[in-house]
Amino acid sequence: MLILVTGATGKVGRRFIAGLLDDPRFSKARIRALCHNRLCDETDRVDVIRGSIADRDVVVAALNDVTHVVHLATCKETPSDIMDVTVKGLFWLLEEFRTNVTARQFILIGGDAGVGHFHYRHDGPITESTPHCAYPGGYALSKVLEEVMLEQFGIQYGLNGCCLRAPWIMEKDDFKYSLSFGDDVFGGPDWKMLVPEEAARRYAAIGTVPLLLDADGRPLKRNFVHVDDLVSAILAAIDNPRAERQLFNICMDRPVDYAEVAAYLLRTRNLGSIDIPSRFHSNWMDNSKAKYLLDWRPNYDLEMLIDSAWQYERSKEEPRIVWYPG
Repeated sequence: MLILVTGATGKVGRRFIAGLLDDPRFSKARIRALCHNRLCDETDRVDVIRGSIADRDVVVAALNDVTHVVHLATCKETPSDIMDVTVKGLFWLLEEFRTNVTARQFILIGGDAGVGHFHYRHDGPITESTPHCAYPGGYALSKVLEEVMLEQFGIQYGLNGCCLRAPWIMEKDDFKYSLSFGDDVFGGPDWKMLVPEEAARRYAAIGTVPLLLDADGRPLKRNFVHVDDLVSAILAAIDNPRAERQLFNICMDRPVDYAEVAAYLLRTRNLGSIDIPSRFHSNWMDNSKAKYLLDWRPNYDLEMLIDSAWQYERSKEEPRIVWYPG
């Protein structure tokens, strides 16, 4: 088993490689890490190829003797790259993989941007049958195109593909900084832009957290997944016959409710909160299909997500660096 991992140096790639190498079920598996800007360490079980998936020659070389692909590489809101890398790059991977005599399975990590994230109102839980509905911007469009392309290669050529659709992926202290009113905020919304400047400085100094309200004025519910739970789903899908040509929602059992976050942080860490109105909509991703077919379960609930983020101690040798915009 030789697994090509694209986006190998990202948060999911690093954790997946470590998880697979430590899993006795995959003791004979080898990894080929396709790296672009940053490099993995090479070992007796990990070799590295450097280049971009937008380059077909790089893809051809990377897929030599490969049995599986775990495709993690993507672009955020970078219009000059997103079509060449995310869309054309996936096309080159699928084109080469479908004719590769050693090919067995292609696993794509999708995103809830393809079903609108919290930009649109849904009448019920978001399932794998919910129609695609990208929100404005190139990233969400690219996530729709990725899922559709993989599905069509299965229809056209019988390619054994599986898509694991994840919402916002958390690790280490990510969740804590996703609630920061300071310049160190991780992701969006950028809370300091939604309150007066002086208030934002005060909130950042004392650790006040935002209590995001949805378009109806109720506490917003938003989907997350911890990287360890996503990695366990990838490992559960590898060579699983029930994963063939399937799409799975991989997320926490319940969405994060900002009111529950505020209440828990007040109770456990004496942190206050401030209501933040928004035009966004609460939604609920349904992960029951992955539970049923993959026999997978997420370990992280709301309290574990919060506690792990607030308890994480980052050393000076591990500064917070966000490698992508958006």
